[in-house]
Amino acid sequence: MAVDISRKAIFVAKKNALKFKLSDRIKFLNQHFEDIHGKKFDLIVSNPPYITRNGIKNLSDDIKKFEPRIALDGGNDGLDLIKKVIYKSKEILKIKGTLALEIGNEQINKVSKILIGNKFIIKCVVKDYKKNVRCVFAENR
Repeated sequence: MAVDISRKAIFVAKKNALKFKLSDRIKFLNQHFEDIHGKKFDLIVSNPPYITRNGIKNLSDDIKKFEPRIALDGGNDGLDLIKKVIYKSKEILKIKGTLALEIGNEQINKVSKILIGNKFIIKCVVKDYKKNVRCVFAENR
């Protein structure tokens, strides 16, 4: 299941699914992640907006001009949507299900505290080429 609030993102994802002959294996939902109810998942992969609202102006032009603001703006501390994803994942992930979450540079300590506070176990982190933690994998308990 692929969920996004952007119609354009869903359109592109559907085109890619057709191209790779996966359309019969994916259900696309153009809605907010928080509106998912009555389902349980083994895995949730999320790349929520995580840039601080004030930090958007400091991004390079190719990002600011290419990416829609809704895909970048993580609120005042960059964690608004990350928190929502974690809270909702707690509800819709099966026990021992995995949350794979892309995060911003230098957010791992705060994100770890939120995950642990919601009874997730951090399984591993993935670093980018500059050795910054960019993704965290956590298991629902």
